[in-house]
Amino acid sequence: MIPDPTILAELDRLSAAIHAYDDPRRAAGEWKQVYRLLQKTPLSADRVGEVVGMRDVAGLAGLVEELRNPPVAAAIPGAPSSDVCAKALQAFRKRFSLTVLDEESKLGRNPLTKGAKSTIAGIVPPSEWPESVWQELVRQGKLRYLGRGFYEPAKP
Repeated sequence: MIPDPTILAELDRLSAAIHAYDDPRRAAGEWKQVYRLLQKTPLSADRVGEVVGMRDVAGLAGLVEELRNPPVAAAIPGAPSSDVCAKALQAFRKRFSLTVLDEESKLGRNPLTKGAKSTIAGIVPPSEWPESVWQELVRQGKLRYLGRGFYEPAKP
């Protein structure tokens, strides 16, 4: 995903301003702006934090170049097919909606109120599919991993 061209133009401007300093580490205001802009991009937060934290001018140039020419995502060997992922996602959504409906229809709720919305954040996915399918769906952005084996549908 290529970021907004205005972000790239602003990063170029800030990079030039940082290069104008005798010691690029003294450009604190520019580095703050660079950090804010890079947070809006699909780059890894760890890499961004490392480059900005170390005030690495060459690393900044590498990040901007990576934004301009993103690496082509190669197919992961052994990754599940799109059919398998589609069926697994359908089963996940069905189980998630049934779990939410079950929780919302409990008799323990006050009958004089409208009822409360479900507080379920995520579920353990159906065990009919291997973990690699769920990891692939997370990589595709269709699910979000919550930790300890729990997943939730990705927010649109």
